[in-house]
Amino acid sequence: MLSLRPNCECCDRDLPPESREAMICTFECTFCADCADKKLDGICPNCSGELVRRPVRPVAMLAKYPASTERVLKPQGCADGQAT
Repeated sequence: MLSLRPNCECCDRDLPPESREAMICTFECTFCADCADKKLDGICPNCSGELVRRPVRPVAMLAKYPASTERVLKPQGCADGQAT
């Protein structure tokens, strides 16, 4: 089950579970659409995998399967077009 991380690893933007702006790779590294498109060119800087839109968990299921509250952040941010 997806953890639905609450923020962008690059800019720390909040990405609530209902956000359609959250992008993930197969390891669930999480980025906002702006960082994924403009800084990362659609490629995860951690694993070099493709970043795709994270699915939205139905509200009725969030009570039973809540989103993660653990924030993951790259202290140095993400450089434009550069995998780190």
